[in-house]
Amino acid sequence: MARSSTQRQTRVGPATTPARRAGTLDVDALLDDPTTGIIVCCGSGGVGKTTTSAALALRAAERGRKVVVLTIDPARRLAQSMGIAELDNTPRPVSGIQGEGTLDAMMLDMKRTFDEVVISQASPEKAKQILANPFYIALSSSFAGTQEYMAMEKLGQLHRDSQAAGTYDLIVVDTPPSRSALDFLDSPERLSSFLDGKFVRLMMAPAKGPAKLMSAGFGLIVNAMTKILGAQFLKDLQTFVTALDTVFGGFRQRAQLTYSLLKADGTAFLVVAAPEPDALREAEYFVERLSEDGMPLAGLVINRASPEPAGALSADEAMTAAERLRQQDAGSLTAGLLRLHGDRVRMVQREGMLRDRFATAHPQVSTVVVPALAGDVHDLDGLRTVGTLLAQG
Repeated sequence: MARSSTQRQTRVGPATTPARRAGTLDVDALLDDPTTGIIVCCGSGGVGKTTTSAALALRAAERGRKVVVLTIDPARRLAQSMGIAELDNTPRPVSGIQGEGTLDAMMLDMKRTFDEVVISQASPEKAKQILANPFYIALSSSFAGTQEYMAMEKLGQLHRDSQAAGTYDLIVVDTPPSRSALDFLDSPERLSSFLDGKFVRLMMAPAKGPAKLMSAGFGLIVNAMTKILGAQFLKDLQTFVTALDTVFGGFRQRAQLTYSLLKADGTAFLVVAAPEPDALREAEYFVERLSEDGMPLAGLVINRASPEPAGALSADEAMTAAERLRQQDAGSLTAGLLRLHGDRVRMVQREGMLRDRFATAHPQVSTVVVPALAGDVHDLDGLRTVGTLLAQG
């Protein structure tokens, strides 16, 4: 994907120059740019990241793009808001799109994606053997880091299929909450380290090398492990480790290609946060990590900002007036409203100070502020409202 010189995205990598002066993030320009092929939304939990991803995908589709949104958030809010009974590893069309674009939605099925890798890389007989292996079943279902590996795999699959068939021209990725959202950046290296580790190489030695590799020392280790773990356990483990070497070399290569894709022009990272100290500290972590890795950062979305209260009274003026009424023992309702107004003004001021502090520390990051809604988002109309607010930011 080649990026045009007019793209409004900012790259924060150490060897690049921002395409434009940081300020307000132009969401519609990002969505409308045909060279934007992947948008990755990352951020801590509970900041509206899933809703933001869905709203961006819907807005892009209704502006003419062919979009798929992939969520790996275990909460299934995305399906509910899009009117889909259930999300799974297969893209499902979203009905009710207004415009010429299309929108599909899907949720990462970690084990099914892992199974697809095995089936695509091994012969039918070998694949059957691997899929039935108890160590593979455990790894594909719950092994730490597998979700991030499979997210990389599924993103790579979607991109390759889209390039080949023209299925989609924009992929929106909703990542897991908190800092684990960036673990997929490390997945190629972590997988390589696992496959190349001493224990794995030790277990593969009999299968890969001549009989002389079965030295006396190795034989002692195997005998000891057999006594402790049992012969069948050791056999299953060795079968699985050997399968890793023959099957997952291809996955490792594809994961590395996907990592390169994430760094390439055409990809945009959006960090999503709330106007709260902890959430903005997490946002700073994401921004700094993306910068260190040379990833293309489009900007920061600050969700659920407190709206400016009506009226010209400052917080101090409202609190003073409320206290005066309380002392006079008159106008208790009015005093309560004044205190509420004062509290809201102070909250808006605190949030503004937090945003200013972030902007001072990261002046290169464009930002959009989305005000809090009165209720939860549970349908397409709600997502459209969020999309409009993102664009107006």
